[in-house]
Formats: sequence, structure tokens, C-alpha cells
Amino acid sequence: MGILTHTELWGRPGRSSFAGRGRRLRRAAGASGSVVRRGQAAASCGGGQRQAAFRDNERPIVSSAESDRPTDRPSHQPAFLFDLDGTLIDSVYQHVVAWAEALEGVGITLSAWKIHRRFGMSGGLFVTALARELDTGLDAETLARLPGLHADAYLRRSEDVRALPGAVKLLSSLTEHGVPWALATSGPERYARLALELLELPPEAPLVTRDQVRHAKPDPDLFLAAAERIGVDIRDSLVVGDSVWDLLAARRARALGIGLLSGGYGREELIYAGAFRVYEDPLDLFEHLDEVGVRRPL
Repeated sequence: MGILTHTELWGRPGRSSFAGRGRRLRRAAGASGSVVRRGQAAASCGGGQRQAAFRDNERPIVSSAESDRPTDRPSHQPAFLFDLDGTLIDSVYQHVVAWAEALEGVGITLSAWKIHRRFGMSGGLFVTALARELDTGLDAETLARLPGLHADAYLRRSEDVRALPGAVKLLSSLTEHGVPWALATSGPERYARLALELLELPPEAPLVTRDQVRHAKPDPDLFLAAAERIGVDIRDSLVVGDSVWDLLAARRARALGIGLLSGGYGREELIYAGAFRVYEDPLDLFEHLDEVGVRRPL
């Protein structure tokens, strides 16, 4: 390659830019098939000061043909860890009614909206939080009975539960494109497994339930266990949930959180709890998977 003039290399005064300089250097390198370093280019045109300026940060500039060459580096897809109720299946309000029935079974009447605001926590924390809303205290025996009464009441309503729009399509698409995922729910396995059929999943689908961890949401245990179950780093995972408790658990697990509006929480609440993206439901997320790092062929 011959010596480049100052104008050929750096452009006309007043019009030069780093981007323009880079293009000219690449054209020069392409013409000779060689690699040019910024410091070397500056030396070629007598720019000793420019050479000193770039010496500490020299990087090879290759021709456009070389820069377009595919690399062997694998593309890193994120893993997905899904909450279940209100995230993939439309069951939040069946749970709220079931909790109201369970409370009435021990002589307590509590507004449904107060129950909904606590839904998504582990059963034990949920009952403790509800107890604070009452004028009178609950004895230990009554507190111990409530989770079982709730489970029975929910199972009686489980036939009304449906998969949320796009849930089946979302999971099948992730599987098709080799994106790992798992389910993680604060509910017991007793009724969490009922959701697998709604989502058209086999019994061996990766599922972590309250029974399998020491603490449930807002502790991070469920999501940490789910990431371990499918062999991924929690820091490379996206937690998808519909409640602030899901997103608080995601933050404590050091994962990014995605909020869905399909459980009844507002967009601002989910963002304040840590969601970096919020979508309406699984279908909306499916249609915007590119926004969260999933690469699919067009």
C-alpha cells in the first residue's frame, strides 16, 4: 500500500470524523489486503502527535470483507424462569376467591382487594400479611389450617382456570429455538401440576414448587432452584412474573425481571419493583421476544 496523503487519510478540514476516518482506513486496508493500525497510519502521513495519541489504544482495522466474516462464537440466548399463576395461567382471581372462602371458614371476612395485594407471596408469608389486616389476632392452630382450606377451595374452582393468551405459543416457541426455560411457583405441587396440562406440557417439564425450597417469594429460592434445575446461570436468566413479589425475588436472585399485567398489578408498580420490561400477557411477550434478547429467524 502506498503512502496516503493527509486528505486521503483524515479527510478535508472541518468534515473529518472518527467514523469517516475508520471507513477510509478500511478502504485502504482492503485495497492492499493488509491490516493497518491507527498509530502506523498516523506515522505514514507524518502525524507523530496522532501516533502518540493512539499508541495506548491501538486496534487492528480490517477490511470490510474480513469484518463481515462469521465468527465461531456462540450466540448467547437468555434463559426464562416463569411464575405460573397470573403469568402463564389465568388463575389469580380463582385464588383470591379461594382465600376469601378459606378465611370465612375460620370466621374471618376480608375484602378481596386486600387479598389480591398479597397474592404471589409464599403461603406462610401470605397468611402472616393477612393477619395484620385483622382487628383480632389469629391463634397458631387457625393459621396452620388456612393454607389447606385455601388449597381445597382452589381445587374446587380449578376447572374454570385457563391458560393465558399466548402462553402455549410462547413456551413452544422457546423450546423450538433452543431457549431454556423453567416454571417456578409459590404454590404447592398439589395443584401446580394441574397447570401442565393447560399449557400442553409433559409431566417432566421443569417445575419448581413451594414444596421443594426452604423459602418462597419474595425470597429468591424458587428462581435459584429453577435456574439450577435447567443448568443455567441465574445471571443469564430472565424472570417473568405478574406480581411485585416475583420481581423482588428476581432482584434478590440477581436476575433481570419482566413484568406481565395479566395478574392485576399495574405497570408502574411492576417497574418500581424492578421490571425492566412490562408486557400485557404472554402473547404480548411472545410478539416482542426480540426486545429481551431472543433471536429468531424472520
